[in-house]
Amino acid sequence: MAKIKMARKSSSLDMTAMVDVAFLLLTFFMLASQFKPKDVVSPIIPASVSQFKIPEKDIMIIALRNDGAVFFGIDGRPNRQKMLENIAKKYNMTFTPNEIVEFNKMENFGVPIAQLKSLLKMTAEGKSPVQNGIPTDSTNNQLGDWIYAARLANPKIRIAIKGDKQAGYSSAKEVVATLQQQNINRFNMITSLREIPKITN
Repeated sequence: MAKIKMARKSSSLDMTAMVDVAFLLLTFFMLASQFKPKDVVSPIIPASVSQFKIPEKDIMIIALRNDGAVFFGIDGRPNRQKMLENIAKKYNMTFTPNEIVEFNKMENFGVPIAQLKSLLKMTAEGKSPVQNGIPTDSTNNQLGDWIYAARLANPKIRIAIKGDKQAGYSSAKEVVATLQQQNINRFNMITSLREIPKITN
């Protein structure tokens, strides 16, 4: 008995549903994600030939503006919140939930602790307050308190100094002295990459 040959049909797959899901996911991520906030200070950094890259997470950045003002920031919102809680305990301060949310959004800041609440209020209102730096002098070294609070919040944190090439030596010296007071002798200096000079015979 002869076999009956079935007519072959070309297989086709309806991709409409998959395309819909892809566009829904794309739309979700575009609406749910936030742009990185603009840095408070953007120093013009000196050049070097080092090609070592600083880590993208677990990093503390101490920035020096060209006038010597010091700014401070760490990555990770949970770390920022723990750091703020540590500072609040030390200075007997309380922060509202809205102030904590606003602080968690800040990549870096540069005000004395007494002015922190007014800074958070102004940024919540969409204003750009003037920031004149964190005190680093020997009588009122608040930078040391922030560093200590950040290390308590994240013991794995690594430290980098990002200084403007026009900043004075004394400002950088105060930052390094503050680190050494806490037995921190290893830190990175953020620089731009300069081409390695070629040696000719």
